[in-house]
Amino acid sequence: MWPADIERKAHAIIADFTQRKLKLATAESCTGGLIAGALTEIAGSSLVVDRGFVTYSNDAKVQMLGVELATLAAHGAVSRETAIEMARGAVSHSGADVTVAVTGIAGPGGGSVEKPVGLVHLAATGRNGRVLHREMRYGDIGRDAVRMAAIRTALGLLEEVAQGA
Repeated sequence: MWPADIERKAHAIIADFTQRKLKLATAESCTGGLIAGALTEIAGSSLVVDRGFVTYSNDAKVQMLGVELATLAAHGAVSRETAIEMARGAVSHSGADVTVAVTGIAGPGGGSVEKPVGLVHLAATGRNGRVLHREMRYGDIGRDAVRMAAIRTALGLLEEVAQGA
């Protein structure tokens, strides 16, 4: 179901987190739960995956993750600030040790000069407070390709932030 590289990375995360007794959560907008889907495709993932938040709308980001209305008004849903608040909210609203959040514009429409199609902000954090952020500009490569690229980046961020957990 998943490209081989995503499946390998998800398997490695599940194995590593199981060994280290770490739990994770996802907070997803433009990927619509696909990161959690890739992870839960792996047998034994129930030992690691606490939950996934699909917060496609701004209301969901506010209600489920505690993203501030002021952040959305000042920076928009697709921003570094929103991605970080999503990741922090996922930590505080779950039993996870590590979280990853993604918000972006997958296309084929919805972009602007300032925020073009293919712009994705990702953030990862842990209970220790360490925050990682990536701004990715994948380009207008198609909705599926943007979402798959975001999954790859998110899985890498999970591995990276877990090193400090």
